Amino acid sequence: MEEMENPVEYVQEELHHHAQHAQNNWISRVALTSALLAALAAVCSLLASHHANEAVIEQIEASDQWGYYQAKGIKAAILEARTELFQALGRTPPAEHGDKFSDYKDQQSEIQAKAQEKEESSRKHLKRHENFARGVTLFQLAIAIAAITVLSMRKRFWYVSLGFGAAGFVFLLIGILS
Repeated sequence: MEEMENPVEYVQEELHHHAQHAQNNWISRVALTSALLAALAAVCSLLASHHANEAVIEQIEASDQWGYYQAKGIKAAILEARTELFQALGRTPPAEHGDKFSDYKDQQSEIQAKAQEKEESSRKHLKRHENFARGVTLFQLAIAIAAITVLSMRKRFWYVSLGFGAAGFVFLLIGILS
């Protein structure tokens, strides 16, 4: 998976530039807030990428387990066919056929449990990825609205930006705690 890009770097630079030349003290606070939001967006992005990669890896491992499960099933089916062939020819099949057949079925049960465990783990990683990705989106919106705050010189947009940042933080926490 590719790492998510931060499309608001230019906006971030503009905010800092305006903050340095601003007469109003609140613009410095907006710039500081946007810097904090950018840092949180970077953390969220890193975690989203990590969990997306883990979800893919776990799904690949689950697929490997299902392939192994099928291989054991094929071996059991071949062994069963050989046993039936012996019986059709009026001969007694070797005693180890029954033991091997039972072993294959037992192994299949264990493999199936591992495959299902890997699939569940993949689903959990994907869910965490989705929460972190939502957080990144909300942080980026918050930064963009902070830029609008500075450019329009309307303080109320800063509160909207803080609201989006808070929502992004909630998704960051949900991703961490889930």
